[in-house]
Amino acid sequence: MPDNTDRPPRDDRPEESRRAHLGGIFDEDAELYDRARPGYPPELYDDLAELAGARPGSRVLEVGCGTGQATVPLAGRGCRITAVEAGARMAAVARRNLAGAASAEVVTARFESWPLPQEPFDAVVSATAFHWIDPAVRVAKAADALRPGGALAVVRTQHVRGGTEEFFAEVQHCYERFDPRTPPGLTPPAAADVDGSDHAREVARSGRFGPTAFRRYEQDLTYTTSDYLEVLRTYSGHRDLPEAARNGLLGCIADLIEGRYDGRVTKRYLNELGVSHRR
Repeated sequence: MPDNTDRPPRDDRPEESRRAHLGGIFDEDAELYDRARPGYPPELYDDLAELAGARPGSRVLEVGCGTGQATVPLAGRGCRITAVEAGARMAAVARRNLAGAASAEVVTARFESWPLPQEPFDAVVSATAFHWIDPAVRVAKAADALRPGGALAVVRTQHVRGGTEEFFAEVQHCYERFDPRTPPGLTPPAAADVDGSDHAREVARSGRFGPTAFRRYEQDLTYTTSDYLEVLRTYSGHRDLPEAARNGLLGCIADLIEGRYDGRVTKRYLNELGVSHRR
């Protein structure tokens, strides 16, 4: 089903126009995004410290911080953070969430056009956001932002097989009915079948980084009907549907959860961390 958090849905617009449009949709309701989007498992931050050097006192540039899902834990671990967020509403919520963290600042800007400071960073981190950055810019500019040996750490998130599997098979009918972009028979992939090599190849092609090391984390989150619909309302593909189709889709999903799954479903997420060091 087309509800993962890590890939733009298909449509007929030119790729860059589509990316800019869908990437800006999240800012429409930053409070919902902050309330509904899940955070990341603690082990991921342990690995960021070990593999990327995101430790107390390190200078971290975060690209696309959203409302601070990763920024707040990194600040809590003592990192000195500059977080760049294109959405003004998202950035405002992130600042509120970081109000007690003197070592963190949030800049409202597009990473592509933001002027890098003179002092380089120890790590560039992007959590479920790097795919929204222009691919012609993102890796090279991340390298420019880093000291030699500094780390680019990219987290990608995807819905994978597991949890309430029967629900995710049945709900496909709702998507096929209300979203014409839905490929027939679409189901979540097994975590073992999710391949991170496209990111590793992109980083390698730049010639600016060494090999990419990966870590993976699976987590099951259980949602009530209303909570699950809130998560769906934060996804760009759902928000981009015409209002009548979106309301029909969400109503169909709600009826299925209430009628067949006692008002509760479990979704399995795969978070994949890729860390590459600047040459």
